[in-house]
Amino acid sequence: MRLEDAQKILKRPYVTERTFDQIERENKICFLVEDRVSKTQIANAVQALYEVEVMAVNTSRTIKGKKAFVRFLEAGKAAELATKMGLV
Repeated sequence: MRLEDAQKILKRPYVTERTFDQIERENKICFLVEDRVSKTQIANAVQALYEVEVMAVNTSRTIKGKKAFVRFLEAGKAAELATKMGLV
């Protein structure tokens, strides 16, 4: 996947108190994503942009838009990535 396409899929990280707990406890990061993308496209975009292995992607639609909860394969990768992105 090209980086330009990956950047269009992932709008921005979404951080609340609940999603912050998920970073620490469940090894997940939440992103706001484009409405019409699949879980596979989201996983490929995260892997292309951040060079990490994705274990699973769960999505939900909310008033704020479509959210993707991305779980990483390696333990502690969510906290490491959140630190790199300046979320923590």
